[in-house]
Amino acid sequence: MEIKSLTLQTDNLQAMKEFYMNKLGFHLIAENKDSFQIQTGTSILEFTNRDTVGKPFYHFAFNIPANQFEEAKFWLKNKVQLLTEDGEDQINFSHLPAHAIYFEDPSGNILEFIARYGVNEESSEPFTINSIFHISEIGLIVDDVLKVGKELSKAHIFERDNKPLNEQSLNFMGVREIGIFIILARPGRRWIFSDKYSTILPLEISVNNGRKLIVNHDGEFIIE
Repeated sequence: MEIKSLTLQTDNLQAMKEFYMNKLGFHLIAENKDSFQIQTGTSILEFTNRDTVGKPFYHFAFNIPANQFEEAKFWLKNKVQLLTEDGEDQINFSHLPAHAIYFEDPSGNILEFIARYGVNEESSEPFTINSIFHISEIGLIVDDVLKVGKELSKAHIFERDNKPLNEQSLNFMGVREIGIFIILARPGRRWIFSDKYSTILPLEISVNNGRKLIVNHDGEFIIE
């Protein structure tokens, strides 16, 4: 599974456009009065304020070269303030293995750069925003994890280690060797490196098998 495009809601479209284009340096590929799209490696990230309610925020991640974690961290610290957890501004996922850093955008989205060792390719070029490979994670928050998990399995999206789904924890849906996941979880779980809790919000995920995974404005999960 690969995430080809991701559409998220925002209540602050202009500030988001300025942040992603001017501060981080992503390339604009399309826009209209209520949305814009940027190229994020092989993925497309879209933000829209169409029918936005409240102040929506999401957690999503980008895969970066496996040998450039420290370089990417230095590059990012010159642009944004890194988020911290227990006084640390990075995390070592020894079980993957991987290192990651976190930061927020103007809408309060919790973004992650993650270097997955043995999965992500390496690079000999200086780190820039163009070093990002793709969107590697997006939180999919639903009321019924087990029901949605069964629906995802019909679309050939499975838990990364073929473990039974757990309603009380994060379920990483995807192929471990590829390092791209849909994080299936219930509302009310705290996102690490933040004081924010997962909540059901509208989104649209297009994956490379032609399916669209949608949470509509009524909080219903749909596969098209």
